[in-house]
Amino acid sequence: MEHATYVTLARQSGLMREMQAVANNIANMATTGYRQEGVIFSEFVRRIDGAEPLSMATANVRNTSFAQGEIGQTGAPFDLAIEGEGYFLIETPAGERLTRAGAFSPNAAGELATPDGHRLLDAGGAPIFVPPGAAGVTIAADGTLSADGRPLARIGLWTPVDRTDLRREDGVMFRAESGVQPGAPGRILQGYLEASNVDPIGEVARMVAVQRAYEMGQSFLEAEHERIRSALRTFVK
Repeated sequence: MEHATYVTLARQSGLMREMQAVANNIANMATTGYRQEGVIFSEFVRRIDGAEPLSMATANVRNTSFAQGEIGQTGAPFDLAIEGEGYFLIETPAGERLTRAGAFSPNAAGELATPDGHRLLDAGGAPIFVPPGAAGVTIAADGTLSADGRPLARIGLWTPVDRTDLRREDGVMFRAESGVQPGAPGRILQGYLEASNVDPIGEVARMVAVQRAYEMGQSFLEAEHERIRSALRTFVK
């Protein structure tokens, strides 16, 4: 295979990954707490069949935008949004995870949980219990949850120990490889939800640009394939 074909195929592979990321962003424009994702292109050098090293492009590194999403009012007492930095800490079967998706509600046991059943944890890492029939539930900016005028728990704001070790899971959940720590700067808003931070216009424009770049590479590969076929036909005669 010609070296130009190797280089183009590596580029096409990276563009395909970028298109998948763009498509995922567009599909999650209305997902609460979703964080826009992209890919980072980088150079790698490889020697093929003992020839001179080739400089090629790869796009294996994912990049997540942590910009604040738009905050909208819902009025629901257990809908929570974070203004500023930090994450909610939830308990999943695979372990503790961070999220900005704050649509919670009491489960059958009276514990606040996500729509998928993952329990919300307080500032000490314990589940948050809301007594059945509790009236006048309020949540202060510092996360203090009160019912009937009596404090019950304090919802924690958490951050990863090392932000570079944050790994995305299931769209709105993140796994902190280095662990988590409480005390993130920010405040909690009751009756609000944070929307996705995807820029719709920017992502559509990006999708068109990636598609055109991919089509250009495909045209080159087809032209290169036809050139080789023509050369072989000439040699066979």
